[in-house]
Amino acid sequence: MTSIESGKAGLAMTDIKSGETLELLQALIRNECVNTGEPESGHEDRSVATLADFFDTQGVEYEPLPGRRSVVYRVPGTDPSAPALMLMGHLDVVPVSRDGWSRDPFAGEVAEGMVWGRGTVDMLNLTASMAVAFRPYLQGDLPPLAGDLVYLGVADEEAGGVHGAKWLVEQHPEAVACDFLLTEIAFPPLRSGKGDLVYPVKVGEKGPHWRRFTASGTPAHGSQPHGTDNALVKAARAITAVVDSPSPVAITDEWRAFVAGLELDEDRAEALTNPDLIDAEIERIAESRPGYARYVHACTHLTLSPNVATGGTKLNTVADAAEAQIDIRVLPGQDELTVEGHLRKVLGPGFDDFEIEATMDHPANSSGIGGLLGEAIGDGFEHLTGSRRTIPAI
Repeated sequence: MTSIESGKAGLAMTDIKSGETLELLQALIRNECVNTGEPESGHEDRSVATLADFFDTQGVEYEPLPGRRSVVYRVPGTDPSAPALMLMGHLDVVPVSRDGWSRDPFAGEVAEGMVWGRGTVDMLNLTASMAVAFRPYLQGDLPPLAGDLVYLGVADEEAGGVHGAKWLVEQHPEAVACDFLLTEIAFPPLRSGKGDLVYPVKVGEKGPHWRRFTASGTPAHGSQPHGTDNALVKAARAITAVVDSPSPVAITDEWRAFVAGLELDEDRAEALTNPDLIDAEIERIAESRPGYARYVHACTHLTLSPNVATGGTKLNTVADAAEAQIDIRVLPGQDELTVEGHLRKVLGPGFDDFEIEATMDHPANSSGIGGLLGEAIGDGFEHLTGSRRTIPAI
C-alpha cells in the first residue's frame, strides 16, 4: 500500500498533479499484470494500453511473446550532443495470496489515507508518477529539454527482465538508448543523528543469483521410513542449514557513505560499518525497529531466502524427488563464486546431494550519487523541500 500523505513534503509539489497520479496508479493496479515467472503470465499489454490512453497516443511497442508488451515514448531534445534521460517503470507485479489481504489487492481502493493494492510500492506508484511528469513534455505543454527525454513502460521486471529490459537491450538497443536512467525505488526521508531530514537516493541494487536445488531419492513405502533415501529430507536439511548459518558480511563503499550521511554518534556508526560488530548491532536495532534491521542486514550481507519448496508424489510414499528455490542476492564486490563458496561451506558434504541450477545470475550494480544526474536530483529535492542533503542508498 502507498500513503497518499507520504513524507508530507510530497504534498507541497505544485508541478505534479497528484489526482492524475492517483487515477493512473489505480488503473495500473486494476490491470492485474501478475508475473508468476511463466512466459504466458504478466499480461503487461493491458497497462501498455492504459498508458496509450493516458498519453493520448501510442508509443513504440515491443512484444517478444503474446501479452508481454513494453512501450517506449521518446521526446527529442534540442541539442543532439546533450545527454538523454530515461524514466523507466515496470508494469508487472508479483503474485498475491488473497487470504493475507484485508482488502482486494487489485481494487486500488483508497482508505485510511492509503492506496491499497499489489504493486503500489513496487513500483506502480513510480510508474504512474513518472508518466504524469513525462506527459507535459510529450504533449508539448512544456518545452523540450536539451537532451532526449524517454519514458519506458517495461514488462517482466519481476522475473529478471528476460521478456522485458534484457530483451530490449539485446534486440533493440537503439530504442532504449540513454545516458541517464531513473527507476525504482523511492525512499522516504530519514532523520539524521542530529535530527535533520536527509534524502536517500538509490544508486544501485543487489544482484539476484537465484538457485534451484534438486535432490533425488529412492521411493519406498512410507510406513517403514527408517534408513530410507528421502529426497524431501535432504531438501529440508539443506534449507535449514541455509537459514541457520550466518551469511557473509560485505561493508561496501555505498553503505559507508549511507551511514556517514546519517551523522550518527561515533559508536553507532562504528557498529554499523565494522564487520565484527554489525550482526550484534542488527539484533539491537531489531528489538525496536525490525523493518529497519532487515534493511541493514540486506545492505551488509549476502542474503539467502528459501521461498519455494516442493517434493514427493503421495503421502504414503518416500519422496524420490524434491526441489527448493532460493532467492540469493549479492552486494557489490560479491559474485557467483561468493555464492558457491558459501553454499559449499554451509551444506558441507550435503552439497553434492543436489543438482544446483542458476536460474538467474545478475551482478550487483552501483552508479554513485555525483555527476549531472546527482546534481539534478539534488536540485529537485531543494526545490521541493529546501534541502539538498542526499545520501546514497542500495
